[in-house]
Amino acid sequence: MERSLETQVSQAVDAWLRWLPRWEPATHRGRIAPCRRCFGSPILSAAGLGSDVPHGVQHGLSTRIKTIVDHAVAQYTARNLPMLQTELDQQSARNRTRSYRPTEGLDPEFEGLPLDPDPDPGSPFLFTLSGLAAEEDAVIAELPPLSDAAKAALRQEVGLADDYANMIGREVCAILLHHRLRIQGAVTEFVEPQIAAMLEELTRSLDAPFDPGEPGLTAL
Repeated sequence: MERSLETQVSQAVDAWLRWLPRWEPATHRGRIAPCRRCFGSPILSAAGLGSDVPHGVQHGLSTRIKTIVDHAVAQYTARNLPMLQTELDQQSARNRTRSYRPTEGLDPEFEGLPLDPDPDPGSPFLFTLSGLAAEEDAVIAELPPLSDAAKAALRQEVGLADDYANMIGREVCAILLHHRLRIQGAVTEFVEPQIAAMLEELTRSLDAPFDPGEPGLTAL
């Protein structure tokens, strides 16, 4: 029996709440480009996770909720959009021929993130995960071309799938509004103390940039 959207969203929030106590602030250099999945996301707005919440916290929830929307759209497509479903099946079969698939099997907290860190100027990478994946993709045969009529029909079905995704997304956001208090309560309990500790440590380092016990730094 298919679970209702309310049940799926509640279980996704529950899973995020179980993960959140394990979250820790990132210590590496942040990315320049914003996350396309999270930036301006109505899902995060409905959940009450604003721009003041660290991206890692946001991403863990938005990815779990997006999986619900994707699943609903996949079911709708399988039932109602045969041409689009055929195209997706062909693409899936093509993907399965790859021996290297670095984006598969990731935890929700890492899905949709870039495979490689931003490079340091003047320090190029010897290789990148995305580059290895592109090399793998280059040797796989392309899908057969579509006629103009087939392309037009496929575009129409893609439009219907997008409309359905938007409808499900609005329903999911409405459901998330009922979970805002426990989401925000968890952020207050597990996230804000870590951010406050980081700011306190930064303040101490700015107030005392040198170790007063070092030779030559005593007051004259």
